[in-house]
Amino acid sequence: MAPAAVPDPDHEAVPARQGIQSVEIAMTVLTALEQGRGPMSLTAIAAAAGGMGVSKAYRYLVSLGRVGLVAQSPSSGLYDMGPAMRRLGAESLRRVDEVGLASEYAPVLRDRTGHAVNLAVWGDAGPVIVRWDYGAYALPITVRVGATMPLLASSVGRVYLAHLPATLTDPVLRSEDADLDEAGRIGQEVRDRGYAVTSGGVIPGVSSIAAPVFTAGDSLPLVVAVALPARTATGEEIDRVVAALLSVTATVSSELGAR
Repeated sequence: MAPAAVPDPDHEAVPARQGIQSVEIAMTVLTALEQGRGPMSLTAIAAAAGGMGVSKAYRYLVSLGRVGLVAQSPSSGLYDMGPAMRRLGAESLRRVDEVGLASEYAPVLRDRTGHAVNLAVWGDAGPVIVRWDYGAYALPITVRVGATMPLLASSVGRVYLAHLPATLTDPVLRSEDADLDEAGRIGQEVRDRGYAVTSGGVIPGVSSIAAPVFTAGDSLPLVVAVALPARTATGEEIDRVVAALLSVTATVSSELGAR
């Protein structure tokens, strides 16, 4: 007879979603402080933390203050992020591989849309393609990783044109013999829409839709683009791709700490 199984205390069956409620409540207090964008009163924090009672919010603030996640001004009495929170934030940003994180979502976007997806960063002479995932539709060209894209003719370039300072973009525009006034108008249009669309500007027969991925701090944005055959780029298909693209770029931006 086989011996009876002995329970392993290190592998107890634990419900997958079980957690510690008090930790989750404390996080609502910290989130209220983050969204307040500055020092806040006790009553304001309680209200922003889902209408929490003032006495309950106070108890959480006391505990968070003891571990340095929250600090209270001795002069105004207002609460703000504490020194431990600043250390955690700085270390978190130091560990982030922005391109690596964004690259993890490229196949997700490709599978969701069925189209090729590329990722670009800003280089010395303009946007540089650092990743390309082929989709289900054949394109009339192979895009080389490391290729530099034009600012005005490409959707990736137009997103950078919209979100980078002129001190970075103007020298590139001049090298392309571009009209700076036209570039300014295009950049404003992209900022208003939140994405850029081009067709045949770089590759005949190919349309491209691009959107920015924002990061925390002063890092330059990344740009994610979807490339599709122009024959498939109907209004309905563009709307579908735009929705998927903006959903993914918003998710990546959030994970990188952007507001």
